Amino acid sequence: MAIAFLDWHEYPPPGFAGGAVTIGNFDGVHRGHRALVAAARELGRAVVVTFDPPPHQVLHPGSERPPLTTIPQRAELLHALGAEHVVVLRTSPALLALSPEAFFEDVIARQLGANAVIEGYDFRFGRARAGTNDTLRTLCQIAGLAFAEVPEFALGGEPVSSSRVRAALVSGDVARAAELLARNYAISGTVIEGERRGRTIGFPTANLGNVHTVLPGNGVYAVRAMVDGRVWLAAANVGPNPTFGESAQKIEVHLIDFSGDLYGKELAVEFVAKLRETRPFGGVSELVEQLKQDIERAKASLV
Repeated sequence: MAIAFLDWHEYPPPGFAGGAVTIGNFDGVHRGHRALVAAARELGRAVVVTFDPPPHQVLHPGSERPPLTTIPQRAELLHALGAEHVVVLRTSPALLALSPEAFFEDVIARQLGANAVIEGYDFRFGRARAGTNDTLRTLCQIAGLAFAEVPEFALGGEPVSSSRVRAALVSGDVARAAELLARNYAISGTVIEGERRGRTIGFPTANLGNVHTVLPGNGVYAVRAMVDGRVWLAAANVGPNPTFGESAQKIEVHLIDFSGDLYGKELAVEFVAKLRETRPFGGVSELVEQLKQDIERAKASLV
């Protein structure tokens, strides 16, 4: 299994050619994406093609927003599903200017040397998204490549999509996001210096910085924290700390029964359940009582 970062006119390393290719953003690697990888595997060695940055950011400067997955996370998830190779195309105006026919000939046929192409029901490609699956099917027939269209993957009567996952997370519904993803949503970052206030009240927290993906909406969550190869039951607060008059957005994670120094370490946080909304308390003693309840509810949610 391998990952290759390429401009659209560059050839991948030996071994990437001759696979069953599926192309898309694959942000989040949700249930619909899983179906695409599974269909590709049925037709050969699955080669998944994604883009960095997302095409809409190149077409519409200023539209940048945090993804659901970083490129390394995306590749790891895709490999875990059985993708043989992941190709990351560097998105450029030149790439996006290719007509559907040129994209097929230059990228799919020449660069990737595809033997088969698998796409979702709503796939569009080429300049101005002019190419459809009908276009792709015809081009594959002319070139002698197999083509398969994967129907929509619906859950709750609606197609599963990255935008649905994002909306669930932003609203704090991490349980719904997990249903759409077929796994718990997770973020990762570096433990940074905080106010150290948690230590003084008996609930030390790891403050997470350098998080480059979508954050769940403000609230307190039952989470699992992964650091140094070990998993800890934990509770996390996403958002401000209004009890102490703070308005800054924070990610504070209390690892249950942990003692030690985490500063500078990489910490991953897997969101399992939302416990409550963020709210101010009348004082430290009231906050401490609530934190005790949060810890107990987190334990119950995580066993």
